[in-house]
Amino acid sequence: MSAAEPQPVTCRWCGAPDGEVVLDLGDQPAADHFPAVDDPGPDPVHPLRMWLCAACGLAQLAEDPTTPEEPRGAEPEALVAQARDAVARAHSAGLLPAGGTVTEFGSPHGGTWLELLAAVGLTGAAPGEPADVVVDCFGLMHAADQAAGLAERAAATAPGGTLLLQFHSLAAIVADGQWNALRHGHFAYYATPVLARMLEAIGFEVTHGFLFDLYGGTVLLAARRREVDGPRDIPSVTHLLEREAALGVTDTGGVGTLGKAAQRSAEALREHLVAAREAGRLVLGYAAASRAVPLLNRAQVGPELLPAVADAAPGKRGRRVPGVGVPIIVPDELVARRPDEVVLFVADMLAEMRRRLPDVEAAGGRWVVADPTLAVPAAGPVHEAAGPDGGGGGRPTG
Repeated sequence: MSAAEPQPVTCRWCGAPDGEVVLDLGDQPAADHFPAVDDPGPDPVHPLRMWLCAACGLAQLAEDPTTPEEPRGAEPEALVAQARDAVARAHSAGLLPAGGTVTEFGSPHGGTWLELLAAVGLTGAAPGEPADVVVDCFGLMHAADQAAGLAERAAATAPGGTLLLQFHSLAAIVADGQWNALRHGHFAYYATPVLARMLEAIGFEVTHGFLFDLYGGTVLLAARRREVDGPRDIPSVTHLLEREAALGVTDTGGVGTLGKAAQRSAEALREHLVAAREAGRLVLGYAAASRAVPLLNRAQVGPELLPAVADAAPGKRGRRVPGVGVPIIVPDELVARRPDEVVLFVADMLAEMRRRLPDVEAAGGRWVVADPTLAVPAAGPVHEAAGPDGGGGGRPTG
């Protein structure tokens, strides 16, 4: 099904009409639409472009005519561990007052910090009541109207309260060539300097900045309503601002490198799978994640090169990857097929998968990471074989 002609873009934050497309992946299926395996298609496709506003510097999805479906994935252990770390660091910084209230703006991908926050003394705010702490973990990017989305979170923050915003840093996306972070339903891609200015525009100032290794670079900003005029020198924040500015994350030259990264990684994946097929090696995939969809479609990888991709999420069983028709199987079936290689589409899951599916390497297979750059990691430690329910890969989130 052909896509509609792209329309002129205006900024989702400041409304400016001036900007430039910095990454164009052409027509792509929606990354959250996993059809039934017996659905012959064709799957609907839509333009998938990243646009950089010349006025405010916000990188954003140029257009999105899709309807979100968001089948719940399996929450990687790396994400769970990072949440614990984030709450611990925020607590140590004095940002989580004992006896205070909290409101969480969740992500449609699942996961929550509420149990962790309850453990340090926070209780849920009453519906409609401002909270002492407002948490947004990968949620704001799903707001098509960024101005309205940020205003909603600010309104939920009580006077003197703290707004915590966590996001996958555009700096990491650019530095690591993570072009497949672009997907329908993810409307904004934040550079720390840009998000700091967005907060300043609504009367908030960033008071703390935390950087994590998750996804190559995840940032947690703490912000409060500005109480004094003029900028303050806050080392943790200044470091993040300077680090990202040096990477050119607010100009078209820096962000525009993602286009070449897309071409390189797609070609490398296809060449690798073609060579494996010619050599008679069986290659399967793991993690039918949203980021795998544009990579497989860009590389034109179907079942003839990748017979199946495994995933622990119940909502994806009996389905297939859109656009390319690769069927999704359960992890136990992947192990039973004794693949020579398993291509992992979420790099942060490597240690977890080696532990959960030790039979892959015990049978002589190896893991290959494509997230999106193709890499063959060194052999991992030997683990005991998994039990009857060991074919996991994260805890289901719904």
